Amino acid sequence: MDMRWLSREELAAWVRFAAVLELLPGVLDAQLRRDAGLTHFQYYVLAMLSEAPQQTLRMTSLAMQTHATLPRLSHVAHRLETLGLVERFPCPQDARATNIRLTPAGRQKVHDSAPGHVTNVRQHVIDALTPEQVHHLADITTAMLHRLDPDGAMTAAYTRYDPNPPTA
Repeated sequence: MDMRWLSREELAAWVRFAAVLELLPGVLDAQLRRDAGLTHFQYYVLAMLSEAPQQTLRMTSLAMQTHATLPRLSHVAHRLETLGLVERFPCPQDARATNIRLTPAGRQKVHDSAPGHVTNVRQHVIDALTPEQVHHLADITTAMLHRLDPDGAMTAAYTRYDPNPPTA
């Protein structure tokens, strides 16, 4: 097999991108833990529920949207239930399925946590870039996501805020 090694420029880009992948989760987690007592993933789960119709989703649908395994999501849901932020209940349409719903306390937690999270994202990602670079970042990540998610299983989750969403 003829190996295609990375050029110096490709290697430099990859190493920087890998560093972002390693550093950014800790930055996001630290702020949310300090200010909201939540991990970034817990906040993400609450945010996805806050945007869902009736702030309720099937656990399987939420797992797909957050790209989590059902065991991981179940563990996080249990923790969020303990905090009074969500409630789980049998799906009325399919008794074999479980729904998860944001509670009033969960809605308040998202409302109170969002400004600090957005400020953190803006400080460490968005404001580090020019408007043109933000556009390029969207294009670059879209190209990567086409490779990482070739079947488009998560497309709805990552195109929901597009100014001109793709049509089916």
